[in-house]
Amino acid sequence: MSEQTCPKGQAATWPEARAGLESRLKSEETSGYGLLIDYEFCTGCHACEVACIKELGLSLNQYGIKLLEDGPRKMPERNKWDLNYIPFPTSLCNLCEDRVAQGKMPSCVQHCQALVISYGPVKELADKMARKPKMVLFTPK
Repeated sequence: MSEQTCPKGQAATWPEARAGLESRLKSEETSGYGLLIDYEFCTGCHACEVACIKELGLSLNQYGIKLLEDGPRKMPERNKWDLNYIPFPTSLCNLCEDRVAQGKMPSCVQHCQALVISYGPVKELADKMARKPKMVLFTPK
């Protein structure tokens, strides 16, 4: 089921969409490791960006993970404002393969001050993601 057929803004909580996503994420073709990002609690501090740039030795305007800002916008039905910061891994992200080979966490995970970035097997991360909205799962391949 696509987001187009889900009620606006509710794809993560729409049961059929979640069921399809869960089964796809638990399949053999998604084996390996990834990043789970809980953007509901991201504070927008940019620590992940800085750590990644330093770790990968990237030059100006190159990012392995880039912090995106969604909003602010007024939510008319709740008379509240919505603002999200979303750490977004780019094509330069290699999940810090050198650090991971040494038994360390990826740099963005280690330096995330709000503890919203998790690293682990995709199947385990998919199980966590299925229990909570406002999370995204990144796999490098």
